[in-house]
Amino acid sequence: MHAPTAAAPVFTPARIDHLLATYRDGLLENTLPFWFPRCVDEEHGGFMFSRDQDGSLLDTDKAIWLQGRASWLLATLYADVEPRPEWLHWARHGIDFLRRYGFDDDGRMFFIVDREGRPLRKRRYIFSETFLIAALAAYGRAAGDAAATAEALALYQRVQQHLDTPGVLPPKWDTATRPMRGLAVPMIMTVTAQILRQALPDPAFCNAAIDRYIDEIRRYHMHPELAAVLETVGPNGEFLDHFDGRTLNPGHAIEAAWFIMHEARLRGNDPALLQTGLTILDWMWARGWDQEYGGITYFVDVKGLPVQEYWHDMKFWWPQNETIIATLLAYHLTGDEKYAHWHQMIHDWTYARFPDREHGEWFGYLHRDGRLSVRLKGNTYKGAFHIPRMELICWQLMAEIKAARG
Repeated sequence: MHAPTAAAPVFTPARIDHLLATYRDGLLENTLPFWFPRCVDEEHGGFMFSRDQDGSLLDTDKAIWLQGRASWLLATLYADVEPRPEWLHWARHGIDFLRRYGFDDDGRMFFIVDREGRPLRKRRYIFSETFLIAALAAYGRAAGDAAATAEALALYQRVQQHLDTPGVLPPKWDTATRPMRGLAVPMIMTVTAQILRQALPDPAFCNAAIDRYIDEIRRYHMHPELAAVLETVGPNGEFLDHFDGRTLNPGHAIEAAWFIMHEARLRGNDPALLQTGLTILDWMWARGWDQEYGGITYFVDVKGLPVQEYWHDMKFWWPQNETIIATLLAYHLTGDEKYAHWHQMIHDWTYARFPDREHGEWFGYLHRDGRLSVRLKGNTYKGAFHIPRMELICWQLMAEIKAARG
């Protein structure tokens, strides 16, 4: 599974047309029809994403973050693709469920509720909140709803306060013994601010937040001496020579890479931001691409030691999605054929294995060698998000590439 050696350009006119159609038609004719309206709970509100291969219901519990993710997707499609009334209606449907059932009395959000909205689980993270912010901002932009936008801004500021106030969010580890920080926080706060900024008349607040969180990624998590982005570090970016400190999540870091490249693009191809994103992509492709079987591996140890998590060598759907976006965006911004070849490798490997040709949508979990691990299409973690986001972004990028070629 090595890169093609041919010198011919990857993006021929025929391949451009093929990829554009693959992403566009995959989104509009495959992914979206699999989920909607099937997952819409007309009786109790929200969406039910736990689905078997054929779309039949496996579980009625509702992951809060998936409600926000789906609502963001639907509102974004309404604003950026086509103003289909059902998309805006379903986006509001999900947001209303979150407003009614998503929050605990302390102002923080639950992680899972049952079908009727009764709480089942609450976690120490802020992802339920950030995906509601994204949904509210996208809905505010799509519907011209200034109140929803203001609600999104206020919730973002509350999350910042929670993150910056010790003791509000329970730590994963004893902070007196081993204080740590994780990559996930600056990542999610960056992309959430990018979404929020689209809905606000003044970008200053979001620009400052994005600058702060990208700086944290650079300062604490990027380690040139290791040629790696570390998921978990000490409070000042120290390398922690323990299982958690050594474990890399290549797909997650590659997702951060395209967030940063996207920001570079929005700032006139800012060279420093672009180089940061490209550096992360280069490091983590080298760490994550499986030279024997292909695809992006879930976890690897920065020292090449055994990894603690037993699913470390599996191929999950979402790291492939994020790598498809990152390599395509890197090529579009630089014209470097290296990234075109990487995109060809990850796209072709992924599309040969994950899509379900019989029932639509994608399987989520493969063994290292590409064999199917489990047939389900949705659960607490997989819903209408990574795949359709990839399809939408890559459709847009391919349309730009095609237009630039004349």
